[in-house]
Amino acid sequence: MGFLRTSSFCRSPSHFPSLQPHIHNRTTLHFRTSHSLATMPPPFPQNPKSTHLLHHHSHKKLSLTVHASPQNSHSSNNNNNSKLIFITSSLTIALAVANRVLYKLALVPMKEYPFFLAQFTTFGYVAIFFSILYMRYRAGIVTDEMLALPKWRFMAIGVLEALGVATGMSAGAMLPGPAIPILSQTFLVWQLGFSIIILGRSYSFNQIAGCLLVATGVVVAVASGSNADQMLSGVDFVWPALMIASSAFQAGASIIKEFIFTDAATRLKGRSLDIFVVNSLGSGFQALFVLFFLPFLTKVKGIPFGQLPSYLKSGAGCFLNFGANALGCDGAPLLPLLYIATNLAFNISVLNVVKISSAVVSSLTVMLSVPISIYILSLPLPYLQEATSLSPFFLFGSLILVSGLIMYNVPQPAKQNSIDN
Repeated sequence: MGFLRTSSFCRSPSHFPSLQPHIHNRTTLHFRTSHSLATMPPPFPQNPKSTHLLHHHSHKKLSLTVHASPQNSHSSNNNNNSKLIFITSSLTIALAVANRVLYKLALVPMKEYPFFLAQFTTFGYVAIFFSILYMRYRAGIVTDEMLALPKWRFMAIGVLEALGVATGMSAGAMLPGPAIPILSQTFLVWQLGFSIIILGRSYSFNQIAGCLLVATGVVVAVASGSNADQMLSGVDFVWPALMIASSAFQAGASIIKEFIFTDAATRLKGRSLDIFVVNSLGSGFQALFVLFFLPFLTKVKGIPFGQLPSYLKSGAGCFLNFGANALGCDGAPLLPLLYIATNLAFNISVLNVVKISSAVVSSLTVMLSVPISIYILSLPLPYLQEATSLSPFFLFGSLILVSGLIMYNVPQPAKQNSIDN
């Protein structure tokens, strides 16, 4: 799927000083001596000629022209933006870790109803996001111009995310557990490719190598302790291909979100697009297409479509820990609600990273949470089994991941022309 590139993606502001003798960005300071001060008698005797010169020059205007450097302003903006990205990314990592851990805990009471939990979050978020969007619209934060953005882009996000869910579920049902997160690391590779094609971005060797190191580190950390040689033995090629396609669909959706934010800066004349416009419309179209794929999804999960109402009713009873279906649902509704609240905040935070930075940076941030989550889940936690030990490969994979992040963020030497004034 291709998108037209806008001119905003091809422009880059020049950071070099102007060669013109006078620039417009200047501040002129005028100092004028007071007439009363000039006519005061001097403390020491002076000859008439020097007194006349002093009185004559007191009416002259001393003009000092200070030329403001555009590089200083640009450097200050870059520093502020870097601090904001660091703070937001750190918050996203913390939420990503909590999201993974709480999802594992939420599946303890909901172990028989993971499909119910997935659909509850998909359709529940539509109501939550649109409620927030309405309140922000009434407060004047969201404008009519924001809501008038082309809807086909949000529809594309919904289609791609729904296809990602459908293909991921169908492949996940046929693949061994450790193979799923390993194959999902192709997500970052797809993002880099789509970012170059759709957004017209270019990446340095360090950035590409860093991304590949991050994906490799996650694979090594996740696959530690498993027999990688026999992981996909006896599995038809179509199922790994579908899992890779699922990553491609989701990567495409994330790049389109970044495209919407970048293009909106031009359409809204520099005004920032509210993230709840993207969250609400994107989740709305996703829920619509998930509803369209629902018969297929229920079949993949082994739930006859005719029995779906009774399954949802039983899942709701377990979620609320109420009624005849509450047996074995200890920990509900607290654990599922904690997961839903954290997942909601995590989705908002990830989209905010996409807005202020890029989709690739958001993915690198989320990937950093994988080994941290695995380590926390290896500890003794309530409602989970006993603590597990981690192999040395886990630590090795984590070191590879961190080195990849460092390599991606190594500053590149900028080519600047020195100008002698």
